[in-house]
Amino acid sequence: MSQSLWEPEEMEQMYEQHVNPEQHAEPEQPAESEPEAEAEQYAEPEQEQEQLQAQPEASEPQPEPADAQPIALSADEFSALEDRILRAVDLVKRERIARTAAEERALQAEAQLSGQTGSVETLQKEVDGLRAERDHVRQRVEKLLAELDALEL
Repeated sequence: MSQSLWEPEEMEQMYEQHVNPEQHAEPEQPAESEPEAEAEQYAEPEQEQEQLQAQPEASEPQPEPADAQPIALSADEFSALEDRILRAVDLVKRERIARTAAEERALQAEAQLSGQTGSVETLQKEVDGLRAERDHVRQRVEKLLAELDALEL
């Protein structure tokens, strides 16, 4: 069995903070700024509150029932969950590394391809020139053969 990262008391605190975030929220300290900026800061929540009240009540989240009980996990279940999460995190890290490596290989392949484009064009021109020369030589040979045939008559 692997060792847990958190003690049970810490887990309970984290759960309570998740279930009741308004009870555990730290008071915000206003930043030092000009009075006008502070007035705007405090005016925006009022506007947001008015917008929220104007929305239909069906879209408001329903409060949790008072008899809702926290999820009970045994140490083994929590350890198994923790192991699964760690494996998932490791998998995501490996996939990110693999994606980065694949992107680098793609960039290298594109650079190599663009470098070879010039040589391909040069080779194509050379092949075209050799074909033209071959056709010219073929015509000369055919002409010479025609002259030889004319002499033998």
